[in-house]
Amino acid sequence: MIPVQGVTGQTIAVLGLGRSGRATAAALQAGGAEVVVWDDGQEGRAQAEAEGMELRDLTRREAWHGVSMLVTSPGIPHLYPQPNAAIAMALELGIPLDNDIGLFFRSFATPDWDNFDVTPRVITITGSNGKSTTTALVHHILQTVGRPSQIGGNIGTGVLSLEPAHDGEVVVIELSSYQTDLARALTPDVAVFTNLSPDHLDRHGGLGGYFAAKRRLFSEGGPDRCVIGVDEVEGRYLANQMGEGPGDDRVIRVSSGQKLDGFAWGVFARKGFLSEYRKGRQIASIDLREVTGLPGAHNHQNACAAYAACRAVGLAPREIEAAFHSFGGLPHRSQTVRERNGVRYVNDSKATNVDAAAQALQAFRNIRWIAGGLGKDGGIADLQPHLPNVVKAYLIGHSARDFALQLGDTPHEVVETMEAAVARASAEAVAGETVLLAPAAASFDQYPNFEKRGEHFATLVEAL
Repeated sequence: MIPVQGVTGQTIAVLGLGRSGRATAAALQAGGAEVVVWDDGQEGRAQAEAEGMELRDLTRREAWHGVSMLVTSPGIPHLYPQPNAAIAMALELGIPLDNDIGLFFRSFATPDWDNFDVTPRVITITGSNGKSTTTALVHHILQTVGRPSQIGGNIGTGVLSLEPAHDGEVVVIELSSYQTDLARALTPDVAVFTNLSPDHLDRHGGLGGYFAAKRRLFSEGGPDRCVIGVDEVEGRYLANQMGEGPGDDRVIRVSSGQKLDGFAWGVFARKGFLSEYRKGRQIASIDLREVTGLPGAHNHQNACAAYAACRAVGLAPREIEAAFHSFGGLPHRSQTVRERNGVRYVNDSKATNVDAAAQALQAFRNIRWIAGGLGKDGGIADLQPHLPNVVKAYLIGHSARDFALQLGDTPHEVVETMEAAVARASAEAVAGETVLLAPAAASFDQYPNFEKRGEHFATLVEAL
């Protein structure tokens, strides 16, 4: 646990009592604060009361007597589409609002660091797609080369539940837009922006607000190094804002598809090869085609971002290359479950929208595609350019028949269930093909979440 600094003797309110909320309350208490809590759900309040926490109904004005700060969980709206009632009260009263990320950055450094030989570093990763894979890959590389490291944030452990830093340690943190939007302190050493595509637009009041939330990590965080994906105009704009021109090597531009040899520092992937250029000269090249844990152009972009972040903290190209090959990928994200009779089975259950499914369909050839679930607006019409890679589609769930109407001449079969889809696809697949679960739909019609859907697929595949 990281005790929160600068709160001794203060009364601080915590809103939301999920994983991050409870960890925040504990870290505030460890820092000497008096903590009062509230949750809109009866279950959360009951659990907090059972643990001896003081409940205050923060929607009532009288509950705010003596409170100096409100710390809110990231999933609770503070601005759009409208503020939570407790947050609205805090705004009306002028009570400062923060989250666990802000508390982490103001509390991580301690006087103990004066005795360290190597100052700890913090790498943060944000973006629309690929941030979890990039975060896990950076952490994997650091561990593989023997560099002390921890991983947390939006993936794994909450930031205030991390351990206090060790000499020379690198902490790798995934940050969502919900987290970067509100944190009052953001001071990473290296900040990574993977890419941007429309998401959470109601929460941020549109695409501009969504991008602004990501941009705060850089414009207000002031990192020593910025690793920025420039395959979208927002990334190119951000790189332009953070640098003093193309010769500024504080900005490392990364791309999947475009050559970046005209800048002080660039890392890009083309035709399956990662290249690092510095001041117009190639420094390193890595063949990504045989890195099984990172298939497809989207994962090659993740590899570039992770490579650049690790180079920014002093790792050598060959160290990073060796670690790439032992990376198994994250569960439910282009994860190879097994190979059987020359057929590869891939779990990409995280592909819950058309953009993510498009990346998966581009990553493989000769695909037997398992798709469907609770479809989103527009269905899968935008996937038409990628259907030539599909040998046959097996459609499941609520939107199976709607998806079937959008497949045109692509062979397909409505099979309804995952059991039937895996059975049919495995019976019909031949050597050299890939059975790919990339649903392009939410899971809630048949599963509680995409993880359970992916686990069911993997269990069925392992049982073949």
